[in-house]
Amino acid sequence: MTIGLIVKTAGRLLVPFIFIFGFYIVAHGHLTPGGGFQGGAVIATGVALILVCYYYRECMEKFIPVSSFKLVESAGLMLFICTALAGLVVASGFLFNWLNATGGLFGNAVAYGINPGDLYTAGIIPILNFAIGIEVFGALSAVLMFMFAGLKEPTQEEDDAKAPVQNMHKGKKGVRK
Repeated sequence: MTIGLIVKTAGRLLVPFIFIFGFYIVAHGHLTPGGGFQGGAVIATGVALILVCYYYRECMEKFIPVSSFKLVESAGLMLFICTALAGLVVASGFLFNWLNATGGLFGNAVAYGINPGDLYTAGIIPILNFAIGIEVFGALSAVLMFMFAGLKEPTQEEDDAKAPVQNMHKGKKGVRK
């Protein structure tokens, strides 16, 4: 199967927008529906699109290898655990919201009543959303890479070698030009 230039170009153009939309879902998870898991899954769809648009071997050479996705997943997990353990050190309990109403990053107090919300509220919850988003992105991307690694796909050279033979065969049968 030959992957055309239009598919590759469209995939290359769409992937940054998918990543930005996923980041938006992660960042606004404490204010709107969504959060770390949903945003990480959306970001991983960008990796899926790259894998569909390119050959697996080409992805491994040009883009990030599987081992990097495992490191990303581990980094998200470590950020989550460190944020949760910081509650034990700074305050009194695991996952204690020690940043809430401190005035720093994500430390603004929540206004009472109906309001659109403030991005810098919720204490450690946005940090946990980012940690979960990073972990889900890394885990789903690694799963996708392993799934595509198990597929038997022809190389680019094998694929290009088959294409002229198929076109010549169609020409002999009198296919309309």
